[in-house]
Amino acid sequence: MKYSKATNYALHTMLYLVSTAPEQLVSVHQLADFQKVSPTYLSKILTKLVKAGMIESTSGANGGYRLSRRNPDPSFLEIIHAIEGRASLFECSQNHNAECLIQQVMVQAEEEMESFLHHKKMSELASQMRNAYSL
Repeated sequence: MKYSKATNYALHTMLYLVSTAPEQLVSVHQLADFQKVSPTYLSKILTKLVKAGMIESTSGANGGYRLSRRNPDPSFLEIIHAIEGRASLFECSQNHNAECLIQQVMVQAEEEMESFLHHKKMSELASQMRNAYSL
């Protein structure tokens, strides 16, 4: 199982934003420099996070991004869903019904992983991030 690079950048972006002051705007260039990624590529990821209501954007010379006031402590799962969508990780290659034994095991495993990621919040890592990068 592998998540996309976009999810990797989204998770790191959200951790960075959670670790900064709540009202502080962070530019796309600052976020891109931190992750050593193209600002153009990161902008596409930020657009998905804005559409999902996870971050807010402010345009203009002093504009940037910050956490949404509606969800200041997102879970890993919320961020993953914002980028990857909500499709199941496993799709049975056979045309079995819901009684497929393989499908049942895979669905249970996915539910357990999603439960863990749902309860894992970015704020749990924020103090370590602030200490490591002097944010």
